[in-house]
Amino acid sequence: MSKKIVLVGSLDTKEKEFLYVKEIIEESGVETLLINTGVYESSSFGDIFNEEVAKAGGSTVDELRQKNDRGYAVAVMTNGVASIVKKLVDDVQVAGVFGMGGTAGTTVGAAAMRSVPVGIPKLIVSTVASGNTRPYVGEKDIMMMYSIVDIAGINSLSARILRNAANALSGMVKGNSVAIVDDGKPMIGATMFGVTTPCVNRTREILEKNGFDVLVFHATGAGGDAMENLINDGFIQGVVDITTTELADGLVGGIFSSGKNRLEVAGAKGIPQVVSVGALDMVNFGPPETVPEKFKDRKFYQHNPTTTLMRTTVEENFILGGTLARKLNKSASPTVLVFPKGGVSLLDKSGQPFEGIEERQALYNGIKENLKPHITLLEVEEDINNPSVASLIAYQLLELLSTKIGGVENATF
Repeated sequence: MSKKIVLVGSLDTKEKEFLYVKEIIEESGVETLLINTGVYESSSFGDIFNEEVAKAGGSTVDELRQKNDRGYAVAVMTNGVASIVKKLVDDVQVAGVFGMGGTAGTTVGAAAMRSVPVGIPKLIVSTVASGNTRPYVGEKDIMMMYSIVDIAGINSLSARILRNAANALSGMVKGNSVAIVDDGKPMIGATMFGVTTPCVNRTREILEKNGFDVLVFHATGAGGDAMENLINDGFIQGVVDITTTELADGLVGGIFSSGKNRLEVAGAKGIPQVVSVGALDMVNFGPPETVPEKFKDRKFYQHNPTTTLMRTTVEENFILGGTLARKLNKSASPTVLVFPKGGVSLLDKSGQPFEGIEERQALYNGIKENLKPHITLLEVEEDINNPSVASLIAYQLLELLSTKIGGVENATF
């Protein structure tokens, strides 16, 4: 059976729009499979009926109609379509996934897409694509296109947007037919921020010279979580978690907080890891006007027009040190923690806006008071972006991975 683009949609409210997209995709030469997630009647039933979706979600269409509870119906159909799409993926039938709608349609379509592996094209045309998309995208490679107008019929504007979306997805699917050469290199996960870039780049260069493929994740909350999802899925064989700043946002209330299991997955999976305290000197907010009033007396740095950085305090750093230590203590894998006494970012060193000797000491104290002996703590005098620190981090990971590379005596720096 050939792979198809799976269209996930509520045909009781968006029938005309989904049939329009289906026609455009099929005109491009790509087959489709339409899943009906609507609860009420429509003239089209789709290739997979709503009754099958409701059953997979633990209910029936009749029950959903009798309850007449929109929230409950969305939850059932969301669970059902995710289960069905996952089975289609397992049966190697999915070339791509398409969805569209408002909050409900986006929720259902995105749930289906999050059950699809990274690399399979996914696109949603949504009325909420210009806002906070993280609840829908999560840590998957889901493309969201803003619909401009509500998805309510085909008009001169919506027709252009939906045609663009359909052609974009068809193009991605066709492009996927060209094989990407896999060189078989073991993958290493790394976390980076702009203020830890020199360290991560130097570490990456060393690891790449030694035969590893380094995936760098932007530590924006979703970035750290994405790395850990890939660790959990077995893609990553080692970690240089240099930039653990997401813990600060989680503690203080910044915009880049990560999931509750951040910094615990590699240890639980037995993946060797070298960790540092990169960018724990800061909490991230949007433009200045978005910073909560309660922080008005704190120290700030305008990173760019859309990103405002706030210096973490002595008290916060002590808590962060303890949190980091307790998370690493759970590790069942070889783990090294590197603490750069000279500064944890480009902004936290001598003469820079966030220089904080007391804050760094508090961070160190929080770590020392909580870190268990089975976790190796290495202290260096330099700041995190000093080339020697990057070399140390790379060397430590190569040593932990030595059974895979034949010994660090062969390492190239």
